[in-house]
Amino acid sequence: MFKPLDPILHSELRLAIISLMIGNDHIEFGYIKEKTKATSGNISVQLQKLKDADYISIDKSFKGNYPLTSCNITEKGLKAFEEYVKILETYIRK
Repeated sequence: MFKPLDPILHSELRLAIISLMIGNDHIEFGYIKEKTKATSGNISVQLQKLKDADYISIDKSFKGNYPLTSCNITEKGLKAFEEYVKILETYIRK
């Protein structure tokens, strides 16, 4: 019997965003946009969903005169990602 995959992480863009955060202290919005090629609006929506799940924290500030959005994975987000990968591996092995 297969365990269900986390619906928060089972979105292609949200999974990509979390994957980018693994091993990084923080990542900036522009970096996410560059790596995923997603639109700013879509990224914003997906970041909010990850934040609402307490998988990431978001810090908004300014760099010079420009807004800067930085994201960090939380301990809960890291555990959820590790569990997601572990469950996905069981799908592959069966």
